[in-house]
Amino acid sequence: MGSGTTQDVMNGLSSVIPDPDGNPRLLVIGSYDAVNPATGLPNDYIVTRMGHASLLRPDGSFWGMVAVHDDIVAGTGNFDFARSDIGPNATGPYTFVPFAQDAVTVAVKSGSALPGNLVYNNLPYPYPRSDLKRVYNCLDMAGNPLPAGVFPTINGITVHPLVPQAGSGLWALWASTLGFSTYGESLPPCVSNVAKDGRPVQENDGSALQRTVAVDHAEDLMPFSVASWIGQSGSATTHAQDRRHGAQLRSVDSVAPTTGPATAPVLNTAFPIRNEVYNIFLTSRLAEADIKKAFTSYPAGPGTRAHTASICDNTVRYDIDTTPGDGADDLTAAGVISRYGFAPVPDCGSATLTGDLIYRLSQRRALPR
Repeated sequence: MGSGTTQDVMNGLSSVIPDPDGNPRLLVIGSYDAVNPATGLPNDYIVTRMGHASLLRPDGSFWGMVAVHDDIVAGTGNFDFARSDIGPNATGPYTFVPFAQDAVTVAVKSGSALPGNLVYNNLPYPYPRSDLKRVYNCLDMAGNPLPAGVFPTINGITVHPLVPQAGSGLWALWASTLGFSTYGESLPPCVSNVAKDGRPVQENDGSALQRTVAVDHAEDLMPFSVASWIGQSGSATTHAQDRRHGAQLRSVDSVAPTTGPATAPVLNTAFPIRNEVYNIFLTSRLAEADIKKAFTSYPAGPGTRAHTASICDNTVRYDIDTTPGDGADDLTAAGVISRYGFAPVPDCGSATLTGDLIYRLSQRRALPR
């Protein structure tokens, strides 16, 4: 549970990686969507252990981290890990185990009049040439703050910059990249996490892109995980719910977010805005047999053999289609990760990145549920 960006790929991995001893069940990983998969609505309840009480569904990396922390404090044993597309904050008792690479770009509504390429480049403040930094910091073309109620423009088109729901790791990543507010802080005056129709903007859900030049004399734009977009585009094989609603990805600094044919897009690992994605554990739990085998990789040592985490493995093939035993469409765990749009990372399964859960306590009261 936690990140909506990695929910689909972790759902895919959870459906194939076996529990070595078959106890307490045949598959070793449990994964729960950030929102109700049937209704698309946040803040309903889930049960993660038979006989345990129902729990508020964590919607986004932040709330996944909070759920893990609170579960440890309470000793209730409902959660083993949280999904996250952001790394640690300072030092702490948690390990952020990477398993794939993602990229983030701008999404616009189908038929958008905005240019196909937007400028990001890391220019110093007030960076008037950077479309993305200027827009998300509510600056005019000369780099000056816009008056209240006035929105930025790109190529003469008024734009309403959106970010995902409070608690989204994608929000935090986008904010840190473009230099505007993150969790617990007020958004810049022209930026909103509420769509035109009043609904909260959900992570990687293109239904928030509602404004058109013809009707509103303006357009929306929002950050979107490239891997999530790819995974949703292949919903016929990934079985991920297609939440794009026609959202189109834009190039940044003349680099396309995907490569390959339109029918089989692949994440462009040369894209300028990239990030690793993680599963987060209390460090002391990494020695537990199932967690160690499924999630961590380590070299050979005295009395131990080198091991590749089950979710990183590129040798064991799983029969993932609807006709068991036919040999068709069999994939390794690494192949499942690629099918959902993510790229491999050389440190997959590394247990060396430790730290605290970002803003886990000091900011939680500032975030609405």
